[in-house]
Amino acid sequence: MPPLSPLTPPSSSPSSRARVVAALRAAGCVFAEDEAELILAAADTPDELADLVDRRVAGLPLEQVLGWAEFRGLRVAVEPGVFVPRRRTEFLVERALAHVPDASVVVDLCCGSGAVGAALAAGLGPVELHAADLDPAAVRCARRNVRAAGGRVHTGDLFEALPGDLRGRVDILAANVPYVPTGEVGLLPAEAREHESLLALDGGADGLDVLRRVAAQASGWLAPGGCLLIETSERQAPSAVEAFERGGLTARLAVSEEWFAHVVIGTTS
Repeated sequence: MPPLSPLTPPSSSPSSRARVVAALRAAGCVFAEDEAELILAAADTPDELADLVDRRVAGLPLEQVLGWAEFRGLRVAVEPGVFVPRRRTEFLVERALAHVPDASVVVDLCCGSGAVGAALAAGLGPVELHAADLDPAAVRCARRNVRAAGGRVHTGDLFEALPGDLRGRVDILAANVPYVPTGEVGLLPAEAREHESLLALDGGADGLDVLRRVAAQASGWLAPGGCLLIETSERQAPSAVEAFERGGLTARLAVSEEWFAHVVIGTTS
């Protein structure tokens, strides 16, 4: 992008906006106008504006360019390499809040940025919030996002990361596990496959490896009346429901046509 005049505030120059939109559009950004507004608002100087535009044009996800993503009304911090929370996952949060509106203990497993845990805490009020992820970058990012809710973030592989005294006490266990089949990771948009952790995307041969592991152990961690919620795809949903049932859970599928979101909900019998 050509340098802007240092005497002109980036956000107040119509020519600057037009040049930003043109650069983003040429790079293939479908919502170039909307993205331009966000980038212009984030830049304090022409040099900073040029840097943000260059990073977006190079393919970095917009949320990682800005340093945040909007998720259920929250501004969630997003660091380079960390999975960007998808708006469709708001449906999982909504289902959790509807199912256990008085939850007091919440776990966000495979937490990534911690967006799900932060949104659940915001919807519930004061809760005991725990989050966990295997990726140190995600753990670092999640700590920023759950700090206001007093949340604790743990590093490790699924339930191995959690304090043992949570067994039998978890009211909401949200697990936004990776569910892209290994052979389809290469088909993902470049923004995801090149700039997000493979740990957050690759779900094994059929995409359900991590889901099965969570479903097999969840019942021992859930409190009476508690629930496990995992997002999956339409194609995988029947097998996901079966995995929940093999884990001793009563399972049902919730679907949002608006978000094209599919969430399996499991409760103890």
